[in-house]
Amino acid sequence: MSLQFEFPANLTVEEFINSLNDEATTQLVSRQPFCKTYYDSFDWRLYSNDISCEFDQARLTSLLTLRSIKTGLVIANSTLKKVPLFSKEFEPGIIRDTLTPLLEMRSLLPVCKLDYEIYHLNIINKDKKITLRLLIEEHNQLNNRVLIQPVKGYDKAAEHIAELLPAKLGLTVSDKLILVTALQLQGRKPKDYSSKLNINLDPDMRADIAGKYIYSHLLKAIKTNEQGTIADTDSEFLHDFRVAVRRTRAGLSQIKGILPANISAYYSDFFSWLGQMTGPTRDLDVYLLNFERYKSSLPASTREDLNPLYDFLLAKQQKSQKELAKKLQSAMYLSTLAEWEQYLKEPSYKKLLEQNAKLSIKELADRRIWKIFTRVLQEGNAITDSSPSDALHDLRKSCKKLRYLMEFFQSLYPEQQIKYLIKNLKGLQEVLGDFQDYAVQEHSLKLFSGEMMTLNTPANTFLAMGMLIQDLDAHRRRARQDFSSKFEDFKQEENQSIFKLLFAPSKSHNHQHEHHAKSH
Repeated sequence: MSLQFEFPANLTVEEFINSLNDEATTQLVSRQPFCKTYYDSFDWRLYSNDISCEFDQARLTSLLTLRSIKTGLVIANSTLKKVPLFSKEFEPGIIRDTLTPLLEMRSLLPVCKLDYEIYHLNIINKDKKITLRLLIEEHNQLNNRVLIQPVKGYDKAAEHIAELLPAKLGLTVSDKLILVTALQLQGRKPKDYSSKLNINLDPDMRADIAGKYIYSHLLKAIKTNEQGTIADTDSEFLHDFRVAVRRTRAGLSQIKGILPANISAYYSDFFSWLGQMTGPTRDLDVYLLNFERYKSSLPASTREDLNPLYDFLLAKQQKSQKELAKKLQSAMYLSTLAEWEQYLKEPSYKKLLEQNAKLSIKELADRRIWKIFTRVLQEGNAITDSSPSDALHDLRKSCKKLRYLMEFFQSLYPEQQIKYLIKNLKGLQEVLGDFQDYAVQEHSLKLFSGEMMTLNTPANTFLAMGMLIQDLDAHRRRARQDFSSKFEDFKQEENQSIFKLLFAPSKSHNHQHEHHAKSH
């Protein structure tokens, strides 16, 4: 039996109640203004996990409700004055336990707000007993709705009204979340932002046009995350901003020969500056996000001694964040980004000037991915137990380039195979990333303790930091040991043969290419 119904567009609440009075005895209990705000993270983590988070404010009370989108059933609710920004700020309980693993470091943001009137209507029988409760929502911009709330022991009454509403009064069953309809009015839809790359390319597209299409997609991600980065709403805005900048840089350096050299060089410099300028704030964000893990790696008796480090990092992050916000509002940043946007919108020349622009994007993608893949194999095979850490760092950079190219172009290849290759590459990247991160964190902590010497920091804090540095060093050594087995996984026969199958140049193609080169 359905419990939610939507009014036809022209039916008012008054007309609805009048029509209902012909069929049953109704009693209006109350009518009050109401405001419902839907909350989610910027990247829709709750919606993606079938949860809607609704904050209902009436005159005297306000209630936060988590419910399943599929079934409409309530998971948990709690009376709150206002909605906390982060899940860890909720009182311990079901709401916090449900939100924390899904939201992680993301903040809860209002997605959409609805103001409406709520009518509480009872249906009573001859003995003046309540057999059914109805909640009617009167909306300004959306169709009105009614929710049936059955009363124990009076199932027949609920079934009767549930049949009557569509048959006699023209209402329709509504299982769609009102959020979806409300977002449509704003020209939006759920999950309209994701940090995952989803670029659909036509294999025959001219390489320069496809390149611009990829850069436009990344520019949109940069601009979408700009305000949240400036406001420091949560740490993921800067993270996603930086990933889009890094991907753009990788594109400019790796999808070669499709844009004029001077354009490529100019914007490579700009995005490189942008990467360097946002780096320090991101590093500090990461230390703060890792802080609980740092503490738990120490013996219980010394954990609290680390707290002065947190205060030091937080002060440093806030200073760095202010400088970053200033640069992202500077004329240099805004005008260069606007020029880039303008450049990407300009129609491409009919007459192709750049050597690779006339290739199809599929041909160029094959070549570039194959080239970087063979480089990754060479660099990885050259690493021995005695290689310096720089060798692993260089390999990590090559893996990143390979990963970005595969993600840019994944729509050009069979989905199962390209996903398998990316997943395998991820495993290698993780161990290289860990090795690099632990080394950098170890080095930074040594620098921080130098700076903290002048701040009357308690001696025990330095002891705790020393223990933390030792722990990071042990993790770094472990990652170094894990490298060779991860690299073996990556270069296994099955992986190599899929790479060959998808990207390697075919013999006839090579022959033509050589012939072409000779004739020039």
